Amino acid sequence: MEYVKIQEIAKKWGISERSVQLMCAEGKIEGAKRFGRSWMIPREALRPVDGRTRAAKAMVEADLPLPRKTPFLYMSDLYSVPGTADEVAEDLAHHHEAYVLFRAEVAYSRGEIDKVYEIASYLLSKHSGFYAVIGAGMLLAMCAVWKGDIAMWRKAKIHIAEAPAQNDYDRDVMLLAISAVDIMIYNVENFPEWFKKGSFEPLHKDAYPAAKVYYAKYLYAFGYDVAMGSHKVEGTQGLYIMSVISYAVEPMISWARADNTVVSEIYLRMTCAAIYHNCGKDKEAIEHIDKAIALALPDKFYGVLAEYCRALDTLIERRLSEIDPAAWAEVKKLYKVYNEGWSHLSGAIRGKKLITTLTAKEREVAKLAAFGMKNPEIAKKLNMSVSVVKQAIRITSEKSGMPRSEFAAIL
Repeated sequence: MEYVKIQEIAKKWGISERSVQLMCAEGKIEGAKRFGRSWMIPREALRPVDGRTRAAKAMVEADLPLPRKTPFLYMSDLYSVPGTADEVAEDLAHHHEAYVLFRAEVAYSRGEIDKVYEIASYLLSKHSGFYAVIGAGMLLAMCAVWKGDIAMWRKAKIHIAEAPAQNDYDRDVMLLAISAVDIMIYNVENFPEWFKKGSFEPLHKDAYPAAKVYYAKYLYAFGYDVAMGSHKVEGTQGLYIMSVISYAVEPMISWARADNTVVSEIYLRMTCAAIYHNCGKDKEAIEHIDKAIALALPDKFYGVLAEYCRALDTLIERRLSEIDPAAWAEVKKLYKVYNEGWSHLSGAIRGKKLITTLTAKEREVAKLAAFGMKNPEIAKKLNMSVSVVKQAIRITSEKSGMPRSEFAAIL
């Protein structure tokens, strides 16, 4: 827990230092500790509500609803201008639960995983509202991915399942949230049937931006499984199904732009880029990567970019190292952590050992081989000689102990 002085809290809450001192002395600020004559307060402490005011009474009566009915506030139109994340957080300061949740989401986007874990745990330890519990539970699961912690992963899903649902709408959100946790490791089995069809009607419209992101991820993961041979779809095989998924994702990007949902647009563009990349359409992939980078850099959303390094192989490095070398250095460090954690967790859940020692190029070759492409096809797609392709496949087999026919199990 990070502690700060009274002066910082007073400035943050817009009240006098004397008022903060009185709150501490009266035990109204949870977690505040006294050291000699000074008070130290948890940075994420909630400002006590003055129950005498009409606004405070209304907040209690309304059970403190979030300003948007969605687990992810940062995917909504609350954050509509790149570079304003911290300002948006301060604008939410009057609503403590929303303020804390939004700050955690922004911290995740920046790759500040320890901070995310601390805030998510804080929210889950309180009597938070339904959407705050769902959001905090999903953030905890995202931390588990970065840390490769299967116990944390399971704990996060339990928290989501125990969220204080009030009606069928809430229960549909809960079901989707648990499925969205699974999609982090490419598990497409548990999504509700209405969602698989692309219907968001059981959700409140505030949740649509986040739903679009997870629907795009679902389509990508499903297409990936079909290309790998893990799923069978009558009348199609290999990369054909992946080549048509972009036609479903592209319109969602346009809607995200029209709705001014910046984070939703970043995720949708990066997912669409991964789809194009796997189809061999790197020109189209790079167009989306560049636009996503332009949206992400003003607020240093390096964590989001790091998430996609695995799916996009060397493309992010090629573009970001040219656009902003310093940003690429940070993303590269974050990706190393993410890749280790994701591989450990995903392997543990699937009962497999995923390989993290492959270079980006070796992994790209291995992935195409797992898609069923022949060596000459891989060589042409990656602009390399057939002998280099053979060498990469041999190295992958040596590192994994698996033959080419089983590469899908280690990627």
